[in-house]
Amino acid sequence: MSTGKMTGTEQAGLTVQLSVVTTATDGIRVLSLAGEIDHHTGDTLRQALDASDVPRPRVVVDMRQVTFMDSSGINIFLTAHRALSEAGGWLRLAAVGESVMRTIRLVGVDAVIDCHETLRQALTD
Repeated sequence: MSTGKMTGTEQAGLTVQLSVVTTATDGIRVLSLAGEIDHHTGDTLRQALDASDVPRPRVVVDMRQVTFMDSSGINIFLTAHRALSEAGGWLRLAAVGESVMRTIRLVGVDAVIDCHETLRQALTD
C-alpha cells in the first residue's frame, strides 16, 4: 500500500520550484520529484532524503520530472548516498532526464549511485 505526502518550496506569488511526493512500495521509500534542484530548493530535497529514523533505509528517487540540477543537487545526493549506505541501506536514481543525466555522468555520480532507466527497474534490481 502506498502513502503520499507532498512538500515543496513556495514563496508568495511564485510557483513551486521543486515538489516532492513521498510514497512507499514494498518498504522502499519512493521520492517523486518535479521541478528544479538548485541551491534554492536544496533544503526540500535534503529533508525528503533524510531517513535517519529508519533502519536499513532504501530510497528510490524518481527524477523523470526534474528539469534542471546544479552542483547543489549532486552534493545532496552524494551526502544522502553516504548516510544511507552507512545505515545499511541504499539510494537509487530512476528515470533521469537526458540533460540532468549528462550532468550526473560528467561528474561521475553514476559510478557512485545506481542510476536506472525506469522506476520499475530501480525498485526491482
